[in-house]
Amino acid sequence: MSPTTLPTGLEHGHVTFLGAGPGDPGLLTLRAVEALAHADVLVAEHDVLDVVREHARRGVSEVRTDGGPSSGPLPGTGTPQLAVVDGSSTTAGVPAVRDAAHLVMEAARGGRRVVRAVPGDPGLDTYAAEEMLACAAAGVPFEVVPGVAAAVGVPAYAGVPLRDAQGADVRFVDARTASDRCWTEVGASDGTVVVSTTLDSVGAAAGELVSAGRKPDTPLTVTVAGTTTRQRTWAATLGTIAQTLKQAKALPSPEGGRPVIAVVGERSAAAQRDQLSWFESKPLFGWKVLVPRTKEQAASLSDQLRSYGAVPHEVPTIAVEPPRTPQQMERAVKGLVTGRYEWIAFTSVNAVKAVREKFEEYGLDARAFAGIKVAAVGEQTAKALVAFGVKPDLVPSGEQSAAGLLEDWPPYDPVFDPIDRVFLPRADIATETLVAGLIELGWEVDDVTAYRTVRASPPPAETREAIKGGGFDAVLFTSSSTVRNLVGIAGKPHNVTVIACIGPATAKTAEEHGLRVDVMAPEPSALRLAEALADFGLRRRTAALEAGDPVTRPSERRPGARRRRSST
Repeated sequence: MSPTTLPTGLEHGHVTFLGAGPGDPGLLTLRAVEALAHADVLVAEHDVLDVVREHARRGVSEVRTDGGPSSGPLPGTGTPQLAVVDGSSTTAGVPAVRDAAHLVMEAARGGRRVVRAVPGDPGLDTYAAEEMLACAAAGVPFEVVPGVAAAVGVPAYAGVPLRDAQGADVRFVDARTASDRCWTEVGASDGTVVVSTTLDSVGAAAGELVSAGRKPDTPLTVTVAGTTTRQRTWAATLGTIAQTLKQAKALPSPEGGRPVIAVVGERSAAAQRDQLSWFESKPLFGWKVLVPRTKEQAASLSDQLRSYGAVPHEVPTIAVEPPRTPQQMERAVKGLVTGRYEWIAFTSVNAVKAVREKFEEYGLDARAFAGIKVAAVGEQTAKALVAFGVKPDLVPSGEQSAAGLLEDWPPYDPVFDPIDRVFLPRADIATETLVAGLIELGWEVDDVTAYRTVRASPPPAETREAIKGGGFDAVLFTSSSTVRNLVGIAGKPHNVTVIACIGPATAKTAEEHGLRVDVMAPEPSALRLAEALADFGLRRRTAALEAGDPVTRPSERRPGARRRRSST
């Protein structure tokens, strides 16, 4: 029974056993996202919760199966806090099979919809099967949503296909539970073997295969943290893998117990991995990139950075607040409705948001723009207008800035323009470039403060230390104010951190604060800035490979003195 059709009064609720995949949230199935959106409770280990949490509805309760703290509802949701059931208790008369089984059934009481998320696929999870049996014995209805198994998904992200045109046999082995007979069977085969093991047990698993008959020079790859931006893959042979991991300082390690996927076999394409490694070869793979913007503005930029393999870290440096005196904005919005303006020009996403909020306050919608020409200073502002239901009449064809907008703005013509006035809602600290240019073109301008920009609160101490200590690989500055505010609330980025600026004015401000600018966008657009950083990362990666050096991130360089203004 689907959780979307489950009667809410059902005594035992409903449980969805859901495969969360190997780690990349993008690998969740559409059915998994649907189930998460209707869940009252999530039951999972900490790492799995991080994968599925984004798609859960607001107010969902979380219950961890690994002994960590459980979270209650968000304020005002009314979702009850769940108690963690210990292993000695029983639910509906059924003795405990495992602590998680108790948690699942306790969570389902009172008609709740429970999602029990497990790594990979539920069908390959031994404990999930036991929990399903416990639910069946207790009369708790359940369903299963398959997920991408780690043994299949991780090799795909590592660039290691499991089969070739000859259709090699593929065997899957869990080294943690494999018997001597199992090792003997896979050792006698010449097909591909996919071994699920742990980082500190790879050498032992390789030894088992050699003892069972595999040649020591058989190629293999070992991948840790597969499908995530922490993924790392080593290529070696059964006889050399222990030494390879030791030289890479992967063993011994405090995290030696991390699960890994090893792919063994002549046809496992280990030799072709240089050509097929599409994920780890992304231009910014694993780079930790600081995005100092307001959270609303950072979303699309962060998404683009992730597409290049980066790990964006959003730190608000600017907080947006209403104007101190709202009367001017109120008069302008009323004038817009009564036909006072020929044009309205939006210079930022925040300006669109400010006008939209004022519209909603008055019970207006996008229809109020009928008969008024609308201009947007750039692509992101235009997208915000389209989301509001307004298609802009004018967007700069060249430079995405106030100067670019003025180049395309028509001069006032009393014959064709019945009204000579422009409504310009903007920030309190905006420059006068657009106002002066419009007046020069013959227009009257109502320059209205739609919102104020103020410095945000300092980020957590851990983030501040990472900024000053070289923990970030790059930082993107999208305006002069983000430079000033970040330095003001968190200090200057370390000299190893790549500094990327959206344009000359921002770069000049960065240099004035003692920073050397490494990357500048070809045009003042946040998305083009991300592209420019990706190009920088690709050139850096290519240069390392051509020189025969290992590919490293900027933060992996030896820390040195603080970054100083370049003399060039």
